[in-house]
Amino acid sequence: MALFTAFLSGLIFGIGLLVSGMAEPAKVIGFLDITGAWDPSLVLVMGGAVLAGLLAFRLAGRRATTYLGLPLTLPAVRIIDRRLVVGSLVFGIGWGLVGLCPGPALVGLGAGRWQAALFVAAMLAGMGIFQWLEKRRS
Repeated sequence: MALFTAFLSGLIFGIGLLVSGMAEPAKVIGFLDITGAWDPSLVLVMGGAVLAGLLAFRLAGRRATTYLGLPLTLPAVRIIDRRLVVGSLVFGIGWGLVGLCPGPALVGLGAGRWQAALFVAAMLAGMGIFQWLEKRRS
């Protein structure tokens, strides 16, 4: 049941990305281009996502298990450190240059877009490099 629920959640998320235009790199880049032909339409999408996330984390913080009875673990670290800031900057720069982040990239991959495939390959390589560096660090 947990696997089905995860699939259904991902499917709903993917449909939401398609409907909102977040899976279209040109739309995202237009949103980020505040000095040119700025497209503010994604402000509502992002605001809705933040609101939904705030409510979901508020509710989840009161529970020890998921609705399916599985253990519920939320992030325990709440500090803003150098690693978080640098990671956020790298993510933001990549998002601004390409107009994709992991969710929309997977939607694009499913749609057969070669640019998304290239992005996903680079993303997986970056994740592998990060894990390798973390092992060397410890």
